[in-house]
Amino acid sequence: MRLIAGINGVTKGCRNIARQFWGRAVWRPARTAIRGSRFGICKSLTGPRSKLHRFNYLMRSFTVSGNLFIFVASLTSLSTALAGPAPAGRFPEPLEKSEMQPAPLIYRLETSPRMISQFGPFVSYQVNVDANGNNIVGDAANEPSISADPTNGSKIAVGWRQFDTVQSDFRQSGYGYSTDAGLTWHFPGVLQDQVFRSDPVTNSDDTGNFFYLSLLVDSFCADIWRSTNGGQTWTEQSPDGGAHSGDKEWFTIDRTPTSMGYGFQYQFWTEFAACEFGGFSRSTDAGATWQTPISIPNAPQWGTLDVASNGNLFIGGGDSMSSFWCIRSTNAQDPGVTPIFDQITTINMGGSLVFGGTVNPGGLSGQIFLAVDRSGGATNNNIYMVASVEPFSGGGTNVMFSRSTDGGATFSAAQRINDDPVNPNKWHWFGTIGVAPNGRIDSVWLDSRNAANNIDSQLFYSYSTDGGVSWSPNVAVSNSFTPLEGWPIQNKIGDYITVVSDNTGGDVAYSATYNFNPSRGQHEQDVYFVRVSPSGGPTPTPTATVTPTATPTATATPTATATATVTPSGTPSATPRPTPTPRFEPTPRPRPTPVPRP
Repeated sequence: MRLIAGINGVTKGCRNIARQFWGRAVWRPARTAIRGSRFGICKSLTGPRSKLHRFNYLMRSFTVSGNLFIFVASLTSLSTALAGPAPAGRFPEPLEKSEMQPAPLIYRLETSPRMISQFGPFVSYQVNVDANGNNIVGDAANEPSISADPTNGSKIAVGWRQFDTVQSDFRQSGYGYSTDAGLTWHFPGVLQDQVFRSDPVTNSDDTGNFFYLSLLVDSFCADIWRSTNGGQTWTEQSPDGGAHSGDKEWFTIDRTPTSMGYGFQYQFWTEFAACEFGGFSRSTDAGATWQTPISIPNAPQWGTLDVASNGNLFIGGGDSMSSFWCIRSTNAQDPGVTPIFDQITTINMGGSLVFGGTVNPGGLSGQIFLAVDRSGGATNNNIYMVASVEPFSGGGTNVMFSRSTDGGATFSAAQRINDDPVNPNKWHWFGTIGVAPNGRIDSVWLDSRNAANNIDSQLFYSYSTDGGVSWSPNVAVSNSFTPLEGWPIQNKIGDYITVVSDNTGGDVAYSATYNFNPSRGQHEQDVYFVRVSPSGGPTPTPTATVTPTATPTATATPTATATATVTPSGTPSATPRPTPTPRFEPTPRPRPTPVPRP
């Protein structure tokens, strides 16, 4: 302890990092001994353009069974440690990092017809196409975020991680737009050419302005871009890095005209992997400027946030494992005060988030999505949370749902939305939700229930019209595809998909591998749009699933009577996609046992 007490420069940033990796049980005995100036060693690590991601790898080598002497010794020899290899450890997902230079601008020279993939009444249209509407051979696109104009449903925009070539991990902020409700798409380019960006998040305000939050990977700062023409062109609102931010950032907009914070934008991110201290910021001028970041209690990660009709802000996040929280601020809507978080509710989602699952070895099997009902009806201001979690009993993931009807003070027992028989070998991953203005909840996810190899996946859909008390039998809305091909250096197909809902259905952006690249002998990752709705296929009456059950109340694929076809072009001729050849399931990567937290 004398050695610890003698080290200067261990600031709040180090404290937060230590808490993340060891938990409070180990940190608390040492917190009174570890002190230092604000301008010490952790300040340099967490500042703009730092080597925090390498420090993260160092920290991941320690476990709760390790002793604090190792931690201190590592800090004193930091310059040597930063140049070392990346050991394994508790925090599972590597931070975004820039290692490669931009790819040569030759990736658009080879094209093939754009993919239109039809499954029964549901049609998926490729989004990341070239100027002529063709598929770009040799690139990769994943992690899509979708927005729609609430005043004109024909205008839709999608942002995604654009890899110019699968031979590089250098990625940029791609974007596409549609003016005909998703039937055709235009991909003008990226937000900034040859600038390394990631973690795309798009959103729209109530008047139809689109916004795009994009992370600058080299600095872990982000900025907001705005489009006033349906996503056709974008203008940077804040200077590069002006939105503060950090890894796995997300933002939302107050869309209620009667709210004090009408038009405000709120953002949070992984606090210990940021360009500066803090994990939350607010903009009161449509993203042009952002207030100095502050910390959120419990430092939530891998989640989203939303605003109720009364202006209250709710953040859904967790500790990257089995802890989930809904955190409220009632005064973030007041521009004259520094936001405080006055309510923290722990939610049991019935399992843990997964990194490194067999369906997405280098990424998440899903993150946490929180959405608020602003319908003005009986379910107004209900708060909903969805996450794809591995059950405590182990094996695969399920899409789990919980709701609050009392402003986030309490939440219901977690419900299992996927209705197939319980099977620990099946993956229901990338679960997400959207809430329509009329209160209907749409949920979509990727699902391996019909795959003999337990990996190949389809997009599935379910909806609720009673605030999540009951859910419609699951419907498959896409053809099957393999998620294990087309990897652009990273062994993953992103970390999430998204849906935005209106009164008749939901607009979905997801990544899939329908296009085949003969030069590589495998399928490519591309971004697709599909429209889902209760009337888009069978319209079953929702059945109550108040508690998770193993009883299959519906067939695995309600659209099984429809012939699954893939149409590579807009012509009437349809070419069926060959049934994927079953492949042996990769050996699951071990995940560390979570440290119990109080």
